[in-house]
Amino acid sequence: MSRAMKVAIVDDEADMRQSISQWLALSGFDTETYASAEDALKGIGPEFAGVVVSDIKMPGMDGMAFLKRLMSMDSGLPVIMITGHGDVPMAVEAMRVGAYDFLEKPFNPDRMTELAKRATQARRLTLDNRALRKELSDGSILMKKLVGGSPSMERLREDILDLGQADSHVLIDGETGTGKTLVAHALHAVGPRASKKFVTISCAAWSEDQMMAKLFGPCEDGSIPLVEEARGGTLCLEDVEALSQSLQARILALINEQGAPPETRIIAICNEHTADKTLEDILRADLFYRLGAMTIVCPPLRARGEDILTLFTRMSEGFAEEYGCDAPQVTAQEAAQLLQAPWPGNVRQLVNIAERAVLQNRRGSGSIASLLMADNEASGPAMTTEGKPLKEYVEAFERMLIDNTMRRHKGSIVAVMDELCLPRRTLNEKMAKYSLQRQDYT
Repeated sequence: MSRAMKVAIVDDEADMRQSISQWLALSGFDTETYASAEDALKGIGPEFAGVVVSDIKMPGMDGMAFLKRLMSMDSGLPVIMITGHGDVPMAVEAMRVGAYDFLEKPFNPDRMTELAKRATQARRLTLDNRALRKELSDGSILMKKLVGGSPSMERLREDILDLGQADSHVLIDGETGTGKTLVAHALHAVGPRASKKFVTISCAAWSEDQMMAKLFGPCEDGSIPLVEEARGGTLCLEDVEALSQSLQARILALINEQGAPPETRIIAICNEHTADKTLEDILRADLFYRLGAMTIVCPPLRARGEDILTLFTRMSEGFAEEYGCDAPQVTAQEAAQLLQAPWPGNVRQLVNIAERAVLQNRRGSGSIASLLMADNEASGPAMTTEGKPLKEYVEAFERMLIDNTMRRHKGSIVAVMDELCLPRRTLNEKMAKYSLQRQDYT
């Protein structure tokens, strides 16, 4: 989700600080001002969610020394330097040290606004990328992303924790959109290779010659072949079914050369095969049995029961926060429709439905049912092949309703009792029945 960005203005002249702050505030920026570099360093840390605008000539720590301190602390922090007329050599030196850009006095306020806009966009991208890299290297964060309390998801998490500690190669299978790439990252992050490289490539994205070069070299751009880059860590082969026979032979030779335990672990992800033609039919037998020594199958969404409602709620609330509006309230009928839908696109399809439901709700039109019908009309009636007793749909909706209300009121039992018109004893019994704990919401 997008984060709010600040502009820190550092200048020893009060009038200059105030005029820059007022102009940027009128342009929609959240500003904070500092009279000295020393004061600014107390409020600006390595993960500062914003950018810095600083004068170069200041008493005490001047702008250049301040810039060097900021760059040593966080080289990805955009710093816009303000220089006096004719100080071009100093501005050039600032750019060499790492300044994002510079403005020469007297400057055009519109130019300042444009620079601040570009700098904050760059900063947001930097921080989002850092957060993503942290998530992909943190096993506990990744495991939390595998949301759901269904038996199939419990087994999936247990399999990841078990196989993550092993050295054998792993084959991940499952329908499109079930989160196989996330599972691959989690397998790496919870195991002993977590501090090593995780290198991934789609076998379907390149021609045979390009794949051979990218994996084994020589690379036209002079980069390190991926097999070498992943040495000691994990090499993830997405769309493994797209490998040609000659590439399969090279991968098999690599596996045989490494021996046991392998220096580099290979995680193969299969994204497309049919019941008539399994992956065992597509890959050469010796490679299939080496890659598939350990297998994880990601469950389809339609088999995950009330996880569907949990995921829909989480996704829609996230999008509502991003778009600055309310999340749609799911009715009992819509809950049943969500549970009955075939979900051919699995979690990926659910994410799209949740976002579109939020946008519809913001406009005050449309329904979740219409979105499901439009999405699934090519797949036949929006029903699973396996019917469920009405009692299961009612219980799933009831659990979702209590869960949503508890989270909205941050675990306040009195507020939940009041909104749902339930006596305390009944609420306690239902929370116990659905394994809902008050402390999880406070």
